[in-house]
Amino acid sequence: MMITNQKRMAAQILTQKEGRTVGVHRVWVNPDYLDDVSSAVQKDDIRRLIEEGLIKAKPIQGISRGRARKAAAQKAKGRRKGQGSRKGTANSRDPKKARWMRLIRAQRRVLKELRGDESLTPSEYRYYYRKAKGGSYRSIAHMQTNMGLDGIKLGGDE
Repeated sequence: MMITNQKRMAAQILTQKEGRTVGVHRVWVNPDYLDDVSSAVQKDDIRRLIEEGLIKAKPIQGISRGRARKAAAQKAKGRRKGQGSRKGTANSRDPKKARWMRLIRAQRRVLKELRGDESLTPSEYRYYYRKAKGGSYRSIAHMQTNMGLDGIKLGGDE
């Protein structure tokens, strides 16, 4: 039994009633009353059937974010970073320039602190600043080890 026109009319009426679009595929017709629905040929008949509850709009089906939230939580912990998940080169994922900026800024911050608390004289500060700029030190610890070897006493050695 064909109820294509009835579903189309019901979709129009339900769209006006709900205030948002109701497509033909969201129109539900009670399967026990198909013959009543097929005999409804005017919009008034369809409105009456909607009032009686024989025709309804199905709820909008959403897309679950549960899996996406779980994946995001794992990524926040540092998971899902293996070889199979990588697209760019190591340099594009953590550029050499960014690594250098992190290192040199940290070293210069420490040098300024040491100059500020007078662990370094201005000439020593300038010497180690130039060495840091030249890339002589792998890390702050490496720089401080070299200072210790040069006979400079640092606060944290006691």
